[in-house]
Amino acid sequence: MEYDYLREHALHALLISDPKTKANYIKQLHQQGPWQVGADLAIQEPSQGVPGRPQKPDIVPPQQVKQRSLNTPEGRATLLHALAHIEFNAINLALDIIWRYADMPDAFYGDWLCVAYEEVLHFELLNQRLKTMGYVYGDFPAHDGLWDMAERTKHDLVARLALVPRTLEARGLDACPVVRAKLAQAGDEDSAAILDIILRDEVGHVALGNKWYHWICLQKDLDAVLLYPDLAEQYRAPRLRGPFNLPARRAAGFQPEELDYLEKQAQLKN
Repeated sequence: MEYDYLREHALHALLISDPKTKANYIKQLHQQGPWQVGADLAIQEPSQGVPGRPQKPDIVPPQQVKQRSLNTPEGRATLLHALAHIEFNAINLALDIIWRYADMPDAFYGDWLCVAYEEVLHFELLNQRLKTMGYVYGDFPAHDGLWDMAERTKHDLVARLALVPRTLEARGLDACPVVRAKLAQAGDEDSAAILDIILRDEVGHVALGNKWYHWICLQKDLDAVLLYPDLAEQYRAPRLRGPFNLPARRAAGFQPEELDYLEKQAQLKN
């Protein structure tokens, strides 16, 4: 592999558009480590191609992504495709946080490489399941809410940690059990089993978001709990609605006062 430092490799992987090629590159990175991190490198952002994407799926506004009944094979495939797109975005998000932000401890970059690797495994599980149903990733439109927030926060690591892993990705902790139950009720135990794996791993991913958010707030003498509402307002984060998977959120490191804030926000009227 032609680069000397992990952060250079992460940017290269981020720019790869073919999902299979991207996945294989990340697996090699994960398996061939430990790498020199290059935490002090000043890496220039490419003028285009961030992140690398396949030609399909078509990216559309969220309201144009249709929801179908899970009682039909196509409806379940549509749901699994949406989840695969989330996982593909999550791969890119982990790569982006590695290359974009300099001067963090080596453990920061190693943690997010592990996240990228596990997101690859999730994506492959979902895409393989789609193939058994006669579909592949790219067959349905998708929206880009996760990456939109990454773009908004790209100049502020504190905001990125607060609003991507701890907010948007943490929604998966709440949604996974609900979606899993619906798939099981529809008789799709194979797909439901994939959701079990994803939830298990996503607790750890959100926990890393919490870990590094609180770490960097401590370094900057910021109150992590009091800062969060200001960041959510400044960067137009969606207000999360319950019910919340409180056991999973506690396992992921959310503090009691943070969970109280979530519950109060969910009760507010539009």
